[in-house]
Amino acid sequence: MFIRTEFPHETAHEDVLIPMRDGTRLYARIWRPLTDEPVPALLEYLPHGLTDRTAPRDFQRHPWYAGHGYASVRVDVRGHGNSGGRPGDAYDAQELADGAEVVAWLAAQPWCTGRVGMFGISWGGCNALQIAALAPEALRAVVTVCSTDDRFDNDVHYAGGSLLAVDMHAWSATLLAFACRPPDPQYAGEGWRERWLSRLDSVEPLVHTWLAHQTRDDYWRHGSVCEDYGAVGAAVLAVGGWHDPHRDTVLRLVEHLPADRVRGLIGPWCHQYPDRGRSPGPAIGFLQETLRWWDHWLKDEDTGMTAEPLLRCWISASHPPATAYDELPGRWVAEPAWPSPRVTTVAYALQGEPVAVASPQHTGLDAGRFVPFGGAADLPPDQREEDARSACFEFAVPADGPVEILGRPRVRLRLRMDVPYGQVAARLCDVAPDGSSTLVTRGVLNLSARTGRDRAAPWPAGASEEVSLELNGIGHAFAPGHRIRLALSSAYWPWIWPRAGSQAGWTLEPASSVLELPVRAMSEAGAAVAVDAAVAFPLPEQAPALGVSVPVTLDEPRPERLVVRDVARGVWRLEVDPRHGGTRVYPDGLEFSEDGLDVYEIQESDPLSACARSERRIRLHRAERGWDVRVEVRSELRCDEGGFLTADEVVCREADSEGEEVVFHRTWERRIPRAAT
Repeated sequence: MFIRTEFPHETAHEDVLIPMRDGTRLYARIWRPLTDEPVPALLEYLPHGLTDRTAPRDFQRHPWYAGHGYASVRVDVRGHGNSGGRPGDAYDAQELADGAEVVAWLAAQPWCTGRVGMFGISWGGCNALQIAALAPEALRAVVTVCSTDDRFDNDVHYAGGSLLAVDMHAWSATLLAFACRPPDPQYAGEGWRERWLSRLDSVEPLVHTWLAHQTRDDYWRHGSVCEDYGAVGAAVLAVGGWHDPHRDTVLRLVEHLPADRVRGLIGPWCHQYPDRGRSPGPAIGFLQETLRWWDHWLKDEDTGMTAEPLLRCWISASHPPATAYDELPGRWVAEPAWPSPRVTTVAYALQGEPVAVASPQHTGLDAGRFVPFGGAADLPPDQREEDARSACFEFAVPADGPVEILGRPRVRLRLRMDVPYGQVAARLCDVAPDGSSTLVTRGVLNLSARTGRDRAAPWPAGASEEVSLELNGIGHAFAPGHRIRLALSSAYWPWIWPRAGSQAGWTLEPASSVLELPVRAMSEAGAAVAVDAAVAFPLPEQAPALGVSVPVTLDEPRPERLVVRDVARGVWRLEVDPRHGGTRVYPDGLEFSEDGLDVYEIQESDPLSACARSERRIRLHRAERGWDVRVEVRSELRCDEGGFLTADEVVCREADSEGEEVVFHRTWERRIPRAAT
């Protein structure tokens, strides 16, 4: 990582309040180049607190953009950080309308040329894309990283029509804790406490809403750009990583948006900006790459960006299984069009006699983290134990060359099932000569969603049907001498929540089933190889760090992922430390602490034993002001034959020299009918 200290422009930053039409004011931090000429503006807009949680990351990139001639702006969403108002649902109509107002406000400032871009990762990338679909006049370009165009089937709530146990519930607990954080009196002023109490009066666990919408209805269509790609008015640079669950959005955007206004980039990365150097690498000079995008669309400069291939992506070579990698072996490739004429669907017949598949309910404990952030235990370990709990089919890789795939594999299965509900998890693995099994990609399907995500169709008892299941997109080259393994299971906990009766599984008819791989032609010569070889990126660089210190403690660190088996009871427990960052001390005197733990339990033969629990703790402390606030959240999700049972608790405390006071304490318990998942 190169830390740039000299830029074309000197910069300065200021904090301002941006007025909304209803009188609410949103807190913003603006980095600007010191110049008398107007410049374009770049906006990053999210709820995670610009003076605390994202401040270190913000200082890596916003000053960098300002130093290259942009007003780079970070804004807290309404009801979060130091902004006014009350928190709402993720990407609700108010949030998106506010974002469009902020774009218009920036364009109207005397220091702005009237041209605005938006960028962000995850939440910030999602609302950038969704606001682009509102087509505000001044918004000319977007860089969306690790985001989704489909809020139902490609976010953290549902997958393949199945409820995600991992991350959906934990994310609700996290957002509940976020919504309960107070404004910071050092920036928000004397009225911070009244605004905090107003927020607390309005908070509600979002899991209630998400569980109330178990099929792809109007709630999920809102904000899903895939409903109308033609509504997107800005040019879009879509970025993802093969280890991020949202990478299929990149493939869909380059397929459906006009080719002269979209480019896609997919690396080996997890849910991180590609310049941060987190596992797996290699990292790239992402800020430089986005600068080319901004300069083209916001400054009318010829940067060669639109001459780049439509899609540039990384294809990994075969590699041993591991939960983290500094760098994966592989290479960059280019596709001038998508779908690519170089990619052909190749069918692999499964073959064999009918096989009954009734996987133990703990199948899936070696799935790895649903949204990996680059931690030491995030990626899936060796899959041999998972493969042993699945029905496996193997295909040899020819000795004369690798089998290179790029895109979304598909399985077409003929199943027979005697119960109305069931699930299928399909994993594609790379099996080395020593027998080790590396997970390449996977997909899941709720069999009641087999005819569409917008409906629930119970399986007719004893019927035999063909179902089709797409796996997540991937770029991977299976080495000669290796085997391609398709592993099929009827359970995948804690990724997908099991249903009563699903322990019965289903019967697979291999003779009528097929694996379809998107095989990319590998030519040793010619123009295609030259296009691939031309893909290159500079080394990463960022602006100087904020200067955050991390106190050293004597606490024994928890394992990032711990699997515990109660042999006598047949209960399996997965404990996950989400590694939210611990305690950091900021240059402005803020001591900011985050901690959490997620626990998933299941009895290996009982789907109704499934339980997910999450704890979140946040502390904001300023010793010089005598300000000390703590937020604690506990959340639990269970189910029975008829519904989901949720329990949530929030406790907020404020301490001073005279002691500690509980300023807010509330619990929720809900029973939500299980209609579809």
